[in-house]
Amino acid sequence: MFSVTYAQLNIWLTAFLWPFTRMLALIAAAPVLGNKSLQSRVKIGLAAFTTLIVAPTLGPMPQVTVFSASGVWILANQVLIGLALGFTMQIVFGVVTAAGDLMGLGMGLGFASFFDPMADTNASAVSSLFNMIAMMTFLVFDGHLQMIAALVASFQSVPVSADVLGAAGWRQISDFGSIVIATGLLLSLPVVVALLIANLCLGILNRAAPQIGIFQVGFALTTLVGITLTLMMVPNLIPFFGRLFDIGIDEMGRVAGGLRPAG
Repeated sequence: MFSVTYAQLNIWLTAFLWPFTRMLALIAAAPVLGNKSLQSRVKIGLAAFTTLIVAPTLGPMPQVTVFSASGVWILANQVLIGLALGFTMQIVFGVVTAAGDLMGLGMGLGFASFFDPMADTNASAVSSLFNMIAMMTFLVFDGHLQMIAALVASFQSVPVSADVLGAAGWRQISDFGSIVIATGLLLSLPVVVALLIANLCLGILNRAAPQIGIFQVGFALTTLVGITLTLMMVPNLIPFFGRLFDIGIDEMGRVAGGLRPAG
């Protein structure tokens, strides 16, 4: 008769549950895979399927009972690691959103907003356009697979344990967040500068010939200039986004290394 002891059941459960928790936390926090339009059961199924493939390669897990205090602490650690790695990639998409918001504001389209399911809030029309291009580029470049591969590699950098996670990983995320403003401004700089020059010219023309009423057509003119420059940028957006995604994947590895428990 086939029988299973409690110790064997605990080993099987921990070998699946802890990697599954880290994987599910990543999927919940990551861009594209964590999209709210994707059903929860699909996310859970994807995390479970990936875990079944990865778990046999991870080696033995800590000899801790799942429902003990140490087991619950290990579970919390896996959630934090997965969320940290997923949030790192979300910062990359924050660059795209910031650039779109800056461009839309300069074009006078700040009021033209749509609901963004990724951010669960309203976003400008330009920001939504950039987000869609970024998501398609992310899938075309297999960014979702690279992201999962980075999480699998994190089991070597941050093994499953009850040790306190290193603070360097959280500082790494904080420092990485500074690129949202810098890179977002760099991406939107051509359009922002061109619109600034256009508005400056309109102001000078209005002072020189007030009877023209230049501000009656100024909004349409700045919008037209902004849309034209945005269309000219589109062919160069895909390689730019590709470099951003590579930076994000590399940063995931550095964050995982920083989260390694001390000692």
